[in-house]
Amino acid sequence: MKKTQIGIIGLGLMGGSFSLALKESSDAYYFVGLDHNQNHCKEALALGLVDEIVESIDEISHCDIIILTIPVDGIIAVSKALKGLKSHCTVIDFGSTKEKISASIPEEIRENFVTAHPMTGTEKFGPSAALRDLYEEKVVVLCDLEKSGKVQQEVAKKLFSDIKMKLVFMGAAEHDRHAAFISHMPHALSYSLANAVMKQEASTSIVALAGGGFKDMSRIAKSSPKMWEDIFRQNKSNLLEAVNVFQSELKKCQKMVENEEWENLNAWMKEANTLHDIL
Repeated sequence: MKKTQIGIIGLGLMGGSFSLALKESSDAYYFVGLDHNQNHCKEALALGLVDEIVESIDEISHCDIIILTIPVDGIIAVSKALKGLKSHCTVIDFGSTKEKISASIPEEIRENFVTAHPMTGTEKFGPSAALRDLYEEKVVVLCDLEKSGKVQQEVAKKLFSDIKMKLVFMGAAEHDRHAAFISHMPHALSYSLANAVMKQEASTSIVALAGGGFKDMSRIAKSSPKMWEDIFRQNKSNLLEAVNVFQSELKKCQKMVENEEWENLNAWMKEANTLHDIL
């Protein structure tokens, strides 16, 4: 039986992990890889993340399914470069912002596209960072699904269900506002925390005194600056709103400490504790 060809553009953590997860679920796929980083191409082939490497978008356009796991600006550029797609071809982007991507896809291939955001990841990148269980039991948000063709909708839902993801559906604009508060603003916070500490503390003190809390909060500051610059740019207005809301809460804390309002501070902390009743 002929295998379904899946082209993956971007052979790092997300693309590599997706390949590994699908290989666990079925042997019905043949994986074709494309990445501008030649070392990533060699590594992905050696690790068995893909079965073949190609050198151009034209060579990957013939695939039955195309997965875009590249920075969000790159997703828009690739969408404009994809030509001659089969009517049944399904293109799925994994970008962390959705509204600008959804609006930028050329009309002639809009039905081929499914705009998705798997809510998972680590601070590591590159093919060697790929994990078989990265997507398992995690949420994937499928946005503006009514703009995708019926075949493409079903293909995307099956792929994500096969790797044990939880499917959530919403509009792209709604997604971007939620993502700004839950994902993008925490990254801005982590980068700020890392820079603030490094500007005040010697490296020896950081190594000696940094405990689990600091490591947890600063961990995502190791994430790719190129990727997150693009995300911040595309989701600028929502991110700024989220940062302003965070700054307001931080100022509340500052004033309560300055004024020694310890009971109010304690109540404010208890309110924050309730977040983990939800998570």
